[in-house]
Amino acid sequence: MGVVYRFLLTPRWWGINVFVLLAIPFCVFMGSWQLGRFEDRVEDHRAANEQVSSNKREAARPLAELLPVDKKTSGKQTTATGRYGKQLLVPDRELDGKRGYYVMTMLRTDGGKALPVVRGWLPGDADPAKAPAAPAGEVTVTGALQASESPGSNGVSAAGGLPAGQTGAISAASLVNLVPYDVYDAWVTLAKADSGMKAVPATAPQDTGLDLKAFQNLGYTGEWFVFAGFVVFMWFRLLRREVEFARDTELGLAEEPAGEPSEEPADEPADEPAAAGH
Repeated sequence: MGVVYRFLLTPRWWGINVFVLLAIPFCVFMGSWQLGRFEDRVEDHRAANEQVSSNKREAARPLAELLPVDKKTSGKQTTATGRYGKQLLVPDRELDGKRGYYVMTMLRTDGGKALPVVRGWLPGDADPAKAPAAPAGEVTVTGALQASESPGSNGVSAAGGLPAGQTGAISAASLVNLVPYDVYDAWVTLAKADSGMKAVPATAPQDTGLDLKAFQNLGYTGEWFVFAGFVVFMWFRLLRREVEFARDTELGLAEEPAGEPSEEPADEPADEPAAAGH
């Protein structure tokens, strides 16, 4: 190692080098992990779309066989029998780019629990007068099984203070105080809507789409790799500055640190002539 690079053996540069050698692999690892998370979400999105298509071709199965709802059973065709009870409207829902609302009616099954059934969609503001009444007597419904919604996600409104007869989210937690019976932790959207309404298509399970979380993973991937490059850049910049300073020092071009000005010793005063004698 040349004289110019001897500074690399100093404790300060040992610390810098150890930090760089640890930081770069860590950044690359974290960036690769975030990229893997993004790729997993892309794969989940693709698989969920394929599942929605395949679910439409499958025969409907009894509700009890598909509960509890998970990523595998969400969107599957199910069938349930019971009698319609309380009806609620779900406002601020879009379909085909238009704003409207769901007409949801509770289906009281033989098991005692009620299953929220979205019978269709209507345009405009939620209006109980325009919502068709549910069929009377015992009915058997067939539709896509869906997981309970979470307010504030996937377009579900988190606003409160809705008028009586309305709910912002379709979930057992949201309906527990709105209906007088136990509610399944799931809901069904009819394959064929009732009374002139539009059928509400099934949605992919939560955390399987290319949502904000997926693109956050992609953004974090870029940040980690950029930080790794920044560490390398700063290391070379510090190295270059130290090399230039060492060379200038060898050539005597580096300025010495300012010190206290040296003072020339003052000449000793000449002995005073002896006083003249009296």
